[in-house]
Amino acid sequence: MKDDEIIDLYFNRNERAIKETDIKYGRYCEKIAGNILGNNLDVEECLDDTYLKVWNRIPPTRPSILRAFIGKIIRETSINRYKASRTYKRGGGVVDELLDELEECIPDNSNVELSILGQELAGIIRDFVRELNKKEAYIFTARYFYAEEISHIAEKYGMSRHNATVVLGRLRKKLRERLIKEGYLVS
Repeated sequence: MKDDEIIDLYFNRNERAIKETDIKYGRYCEKIAGNILGNNLDVEECLDDTYLKVWNRIPPTRPSILRAFIGKIIRETSINRYKASRTYKRGGGVVDELLDELEECIPDNSNVELSILGQELAGIIRDFVRELNKKEAYIFTARYFYAEEISHIAEKYGMSRHNATVVLGRLRKKLRERLIKEGYLVS
């Protein structure tokens, strides 16, 4: 089924919309949630939560790219579930690793003023990724949006894990320089 047809089902409040969304984007959502959570039970719960959020957001929202709309929701839901699970138990994980890697580029979000600037930061990062070549954009997005393991990224591009790590380090450095240039960070 085409995305426009699925969106129309949501606007008509037809529950078939959820089933069609799952058929078309279920594996995509499972991959994102699985990369972040690593727990099948949590992934299933995130899928359910995501479909409910999509149901509640369409309408009034009419997403121009349904896949991206759903991807953003599953990612946020998965990260929130990850954070909630870490409230009770400490330990490492891919999200902690990702946040540690980006810490040098992105300031702490706990400050209210910085939260207000969050949309501006998102725009700067979006423009930054758009300006990268295709390979670099994939590597950056795969790591920092989809939370893919470095070894998987390296395998996809036929590079060593070390090389992928170096590329990611250079991209973070470029992002940091961009954020300094934009006045978002102080050098």
